[in-house]
Amino acid sequence: MHTFADPLRRALQVAPNKIGLIDGERRFSFRELHDRCTRLAGALHALGLRKGDRVAILAANSHVYMETYLAVPASGLVVVPLNTRHAKPELRYALEDSATKILITDRDVGDLADCVDRVLGVDDYEALLAGASAIALGNDVTENDLAGLFYTGGTTGKSKGVMLSHRNLIANTFHWLMTVPRCADDVELVMAPMFHAAGSNGILGSIWNAAAQITLGTFAPDAALDIVAEHGVTHTLAVPTMLSAMAETQHVSPRKVDSLKVISHGGSPAATEVLRRSRTAFPHAELVELYGATELSPLITALRYEQTLLDTPRARSCGQSIPGTEVRVLSADGEPLPPGEVGEVVARGPNVMQGYWNKEEQTAAVLKDGAYWTGDLGYFDEDGYLFLVDRSKDMIVTGGENVYSTEVEEALFRHPAVLEAAAFGVPDTKWGEAVHAVIVPRPGHEGVDPADIIKFCHGEIAGYKVPKAIDISHEPLPKSGPGKVLKRDLRAPFWEGTDRSVN
Repeated sequence: MHTFADPLRRALQVAPNKIGLIDGERRFSFRELHDRCTRLAGALHALGLRKGDRVAILAANSHVYMETYLAVPASGLVVVPLNTRHAKPELRYALEDSATKILITDRDVGDLADCVDRVLGVDDYEALLAGASAIALGNDVTENDLAGLFYTGGTTGKSKGVMLSHRNLIANTFHWLMTVPRCADDVELVMAPMFHAAGSNGILGSIWNAAAQITLGTFAPDAALDIVAEHGVTHTLAVPTMLSAMAETQHVSPRKVDSLKVISHGGSPAATEVLRRSRTAFPHAELVELYGATELSPLITALRYEQTLLDTPRARSCGQSIPGTEVRVLSADGEPLPPGEVGEVVARGPNVMQGYWNKEEQTAAVLKDGAYWTGDLGYFDEDGYLFLVDRSKDMIVTGGENVYSTEVEEALFRHPAVLEAAAFGVPDTKWGEAVHAVIVPRPGHEGVDPADIIKFCHGEIAGYKVPKAIDISHEPLPKSGPGKVLKRDLRAPFWEGTDRSVN
């Protein structure tokens, strides 16, 4: 049995004086990190919080975030990481739905303060720690206790509080460490938003191995590359938009990045061209594609050494199941499908969530016999490599033919003018739905003609899959916190007034 207290205990035992966390100019040894976590736990309990009470955090990556993320679950409380990209109504919903008692934040939250008993700003936080008495971490905490409520990014509708236990998150941490091992000499750059569950694997895994971590508050490719060069970063996790920005910046203004051993990426598929650019920008790094969901704590597959597969069909795979998880492709009636046949991706393991907070009906719809039905459509090849073809909600049905939006997007990304792309279905009186796309052009290609891109696509994919129209956007596509394009927002204006759900 393990809880969030155990990684810190081991780091304190094997490397107490080693620098374990760097946040800007501040440095913390594992002893100092452990001490601050015990005093934060003591301070929260002194405020009257008891086992199971909720503590939310709305902040950029920082040592405060790291301490909150560790100390709150390790002391028997429940952490609620809030998406910094959510609008106030979404944040209010999460605070009220979770019955949060205390909100820790680095910003002015305005009337959101009405939702909680107390708001702790950064200055309040430090003053609270300074006067707090430490309490031991891990007392009266079990692996089945709720560790965190993670509110989903809302790409498919209203946010849901995903209940993840200590067992869920720590099991997936071990799964990740078996897939991509860490050692004490490694240095992790924590630049993906910590409110996303994927961050827990690297955070807990690094601490367990007494490896150093560096937090980057607001992502900027120049800042990230500077940290890599200065501190000899060996591992980092990015969403594809981050990976693309870092690769483009490294090509224009190179830094010393040969320390990078592993760049993991997930949250949404990365275009092959982005991976090619990343391979040349970071020639010493292994690229690892990750797939999962918040409900899975969050990882279930990994494609290792992706950079060696870019000229093979497996470049579009999201890899094989990681140790400790069982991944299957099932028909609608729950029957396993043979290689090559498309069905729903279903996962089982100790990483599967406990359910959605206060949402029994939605929980029952996705948790069946202890397995999680992802809503993603995919197929296996003969060697167990999983290929995703679409979200079930994003599949386009035009003239009786199924069109997977990801296949259309892959063709769009092959055009040299395309930096970002999203394909989706819009109403069509003749075909039921027509394929539509929105693209963001690369710098220097702002005047690209949509007709030229459509003509290009005709040479890449079947005619019925080619977008009937393409809109050009000179602003980045709307994205959720984890970096997934919000197709719902792009699709909604076209379906307004119809009876079809655009969620």
